[in-house]
Amino acid sequence: MRQAMRFKTIAVVTGVMLLGAACGSSDNGGASAEGSSGGAGGGNAKAEPLKLGYVLPETGDLAYLGPPQIQAMKYAVSEINKSGGVLGSPIPAVVGGDEAGDQAIASQSADRVLNEGVDAVIGAAASGMSLAIIDKITGAGVVQCSGSNTAPTFTDYKDGGYYFRTAPSDALQGPVLADVITGDGHSKVAIVARADDYGKGLADATAKSLESSGASVVLNESYDPKATNFNATVAKVVAQKPDAVVVVAFEEGKQIIKGLMEKGLTPDKVGIYGADGLRSEDLPKLVNAKNPQALDGMKGTAPASADNPAFTKNLKAFAPDLEELQFAPQVYDCVNVIALAAEAAKSTDAASFKEQMVAVTKDGEKCNSFADCKKLLDAGKDIDYDGASGPLDFVDAGEPGKATIEVYSYKDGKLKTLDTREAAPVE
Repeated sequence: MRQAMRFKTIAVVTGVMLLGAACGSSDNGGASAEGSSGGAGGGNAKAEPLKLGYVLPETGDLAYLGPPQIQAMKYAVSEINKSGGVLGSPIPAVVGGDEAGDQAIASQSADRVLNEGVDAVIGAAASGMSLAIIDKITGAGVVQCSGSNTAPTFTDYKDGGYYFRTAPSDALQGPVLADVITGDGHSKVAIVARADDYGKGLADATAKSLESSGASVVLNESYDPKATNFNATVAKVVAQKPDAVVVVAFEEGKQIIKGLMEKGLTPDKVGIYGADGLRSEDLPKLVNAKNPQALDGMKGTAPASADNPAFTKNLKAFAPDLEELQFAPQVYDCVNVIALAAEAAKSTDAASFKEQMVAVTKDGEKCNSFADCKKLLDAGKDIDYDGASGPLDFVDAGEPGKATIEVYSYKDGKLKTLDTREAAPVE
């Protein structure tokens, strides 16, 4: 991720912005920009418009995360433009592409977005999809910000200082998940996880914390998420006779959980745990459509958002059909941090405003909206943007240095929040 070395990059050449984003229309007309510098912001001259793109899931296993992230991004843009835009220019219609749970498609989408001359890209949602496009985006001198990448891989990734995330690393989530498991009295734990950076990263962080607390990890097995059945994985878990099972998965996890329950490993007999990839209102019905209550007692953890009813109310007013909200606050914060960094740098050139991305999230005067933060910047003050997802306080790596983790469960076939816990790096 962030490196001590900073690179000077060529300015991104901007072109005419496509009017239509992949999901719905924008409040702005097809504002276009000419020139190549991104604007220096001097005097009263307007900078070139800040141009945004996205690569987010519109199809595939994480399609349920597409609407909240895309709508949160559009909502942030609409609020910024109501406040006069960035450096006096409205953000044009956002151009987007589908990550689709497929690296080849995500790469093609990134190409299309980059060809529109964007200054920053929101996404991807999945860590694996971001890893498929990060070199392409950051190598082009374009800022990338994800609201849901949690794989520890990104912390030290060599991205030239262009990659950021508002979701915490699984290095912070793993210890909380382990603490929930041991707190429930379990000591013989089997872990099965997707064979990708997200799955392996969270599985290893959880296993390390479990073992340091005295629990025994009897299985830490990865599986091919594209497999057609998971009988072999289920059999390995059953053979170990654990008193708790952790499933680090996306939608395919429903098949694993269903298989475990068919073998007698039900939540009323052993601990069944998941993480953010399985946190879904629909999971009980996906596991057992006829009896969603069969999943009652399953628990999990996920990056939490601050208790922010005003944001939830306003986002739902902006997008009335929105049901799932997971990672919406984090994506909203990505857009605001980018916009505020451009204001602080007095430039929409990514090579300039990337240097302000960390600074606008800490060690300044508190503010929690683009409009309020902009007023402080205009007054020559340093700012500390506290976002819709909570205080960000980016470390040099361009990610939250601490996090609030939600503990969730299922009761009466419905998703419930049990608790939130603060997490910080384990020394």
